[in-house]
Amino acid sequence: MNLANKLTVARVCMVPFYILFMELGGFYNSILALLVFSIAAITDFFDGKIARENKTITSLGIFLDPLADKLLISAAFICFVDIPMLGITAWMVIAIIAREFLITGLRSIAAYKNMIIPADKSGKFKTTSQMIVIITIMVILIVNEAFLKFLRVNPVALKFYDCDAYATLAVIMDKIPFWATLCAAILTIVSGVNYVWKYRKLLDEK
Repeated sequence: MNLANKLTVARVCMVPFYILFMELGGFYNSILALLVFSIAAITDFFDGKIARENKTITSLGIFLDPLADKLLISAAFICFVDIPMLGITAWMVIAIIAREFLITGLRSIAAYKNMIIPADKSGKFKTTSQMIVIITIMVILIVNEAFLKFLRVNPVALKFYDCDAYATLAVIMDKIPFWATLCAAILTIVSGVNYVWKYRKLLDEK
């Protein structure tokens, strides 16, 4: 197994640790979860770069890379739904995961016809956007946890303080997780439609 594939496997192995820290919750565990996710996101950049530069792109890597991304992204958004303070609704996460099932099905059809569907630019842009959204939400979650742990203040209550800066911060922490996830869901759906259209001939029985 080459270095690029080892990084991809390492990303898959990080998923359970991310879920564990998110389930434990709290300020310090949220920081650990963000650290694990960030390291995993970095490996996503370097495994492809290394494979291209060293010309070690393999069928295993083409299969594992998008799978690792799907596991990491899905785990993050599913964990977010379970945190009421973020206000992220289940249907957006279902839309994101449904797209991944759709593309996995398309890749299965391609494999049956001795083809491999690599990740294209829209897929990579989608994944990068999702990771940015997740990291942003994780930072907001950590700030929320910091207010609760150290100041004993619910961040949402800051909007009632007689201070514009506090009110703005409260609105950001209250609204961004929902709207950022909505944007990620829309980009994910668009990417899925692009894949299906690009490889629509695979669905032709003839």
